[in-house]
Amino acid sequence: MPLDPKQHLISNRSMERVFSFKMMVDKALHPLVASLFFVIWFGGSLPCAYAQLTPTFYDGTCPNVSTIIRGVLVQAMQTDPRIGASLTRLHFHDCFVDGCDGSILLDNTDSIESEKEAAPNNNSARGFDVVDNMKAAVENACTGIVSCADILAIAAEESVRLAGGPSWTVLLGRRDSLTANRSGANSSIPAPSESLAVLKSKFAAVGLNTSSDLVALSGAHTFGRAQCLNFISRLYNFSGSGNPDPTLNTTYLAALQQLCPQGGNQSVLANLDRTTPDTFDGNYFSNLQTNEGLLQSDQELFSTTGADTISIVNNFSSNQTAFFESFVVSMIRMGNISPLTGTDGEIRLNCRIVNNSTGSNALLVSSI
Repeated sequence: MPLDPKQHLISNRSMERVFSFKMMVDKALHPLVASLFFVIWFGGSLPCAYAQLTPTFYDGTCPNVSTIIRGVLVQAMQTDPRIGASLTRLHFHDCFVDGCDGSILLDNTDSIESEKEAAPNNNSARGFDVVDNMKAAVENACTGIVSCADILAIAAEESVRLAGGPSWTVLLGRRDSLTANRSGANSSIPAPSESLAVLKSKFAAVGLNTSSDLVALSGAHTFGRAQCLNFISRLYNFSGSGNPDPTLNTTYLAALQQLCPQGGNQSVLANLDRTTPDTFDGNYFSNLQTNEGLLQSDQELFSTTGADTISIVNNFSSNQTAFFESFVVSMIRMGNISPLTGTDGEIRLNCRIVNNSTGSNALLVSSI
């Protein structure tokens, strides 16, 4: 079993690996970003207990965990090109509700109200079957070692990288929650129709930066899809006005109205990035500049008068490297919101139910 991070003293060898990793980050990223990462690592004035997590957490107990997860993801991508975006979204929605603890994966029981049925997730959040396959594959190799929360964190990084985005070394050592928080999911997860002010308040509530983190993480909408129901009010009755959202590019508006007619099927999917929907790149920000952000929450970043997010959008649109560097930092920050570590929580054997529940030890090995 992994060592308790709260009791583990960093050995000389581990310290050498930390500094070796820091040198790798220095070479891969802008020096400012690398320095910020180092501050994060050693628990600087940033949210969460970063010092309790480490990229080497499973080196001695499940060294191939990332390779195993990547293999399952690559297989899933062959039949589902948007699965990477869906898994990244699961990690995001998990972290915004009581921290990155795998609570979004829990099903309903007599004592647990699943977050899957919260408004932001119901009939929307997806990829749970792929997470099951990842968990089963990991359990086959390393029984009872890797948490579901860490699987989500690794899957998000692999998804971004495989879509052409940046790569980073994920800090690991999270444990899984013993319960879920549906009401928290309803109130804490940013919604697609919210104003910039509300988005900022939700990011601040979990300790994230309300400008750089907000814009960088919103950039994950550079791949994936959204249902018509998430933006149809912009097309016909924005804020109860009886008219479309005035910030919508008129040509784009016409295309969206054809895709999502009034009274039509609101489960129809639209590309979040109309130019490169399955590639992780900076085109999302260029779309905002031409008023072609799909969701209101996207366009708010650029169209809110006087907002401090506008200059960041402009920078990321013209400098994809800057976006990638900021995205890495923000994902590391978000991925380490209030982790359960040490003896808190548990290592679930089945991501859908807590251990010692009926059927919790019935791993989904048949799906591999």
